[in-house]
Amino acid sequence: MKKLLIVFLAASSLIACQQRSSKTAGEKGINPIEDSTNFTRIQWIDSVQDLGTVKEGPEVELTYKFRNAGDKPLVISNVQPTCGCTITETPKEPFAPGQEGVIKAKFTTRGHVGTNDKTIIVTANTIGNTNQELKFHIVVEKS
Repeated sequence: MKKLLIVFLAASSLIACQQRSSKTAGEKGINPIEDSTNFTRIQWIDSVQDLGTVKEGPEVELTYKFRNAGDKPLVISNVQPTCGCTITETPKEPFAPGQEGVIKAKFTTRGHVGTNDKTIIVTANTIGNTNQELKFHIVVEKS
């Protein structure tokens, strides 16, 4: 019984820590992704990219440019690739109205010979849909 209580307390502490650490920059108790009064507009400068043909081996870096086209701070809470072959970075700070920013990603070509059409999901406090899709197309040739 004592061991069960210790396991329960440890699990509860771990869950509580994870919940506290999941807050994004700019949050003050209210999640801007869930509060529609904080929604803004995002303008993508290049949400679809054709990377052409590359040889298998190196990583390919991608940069998606955007601008906060609204009148509230833009908070990007998550940038998630739809596959394990792409690594993304989530901006840490909110973007002021009019401010520009970038979403960075890296695609691993090794083991991905052929045509690749990939998607990255950006979750932000945006009007209409809090999930934005970024896409890229690349053909990887055997080296």
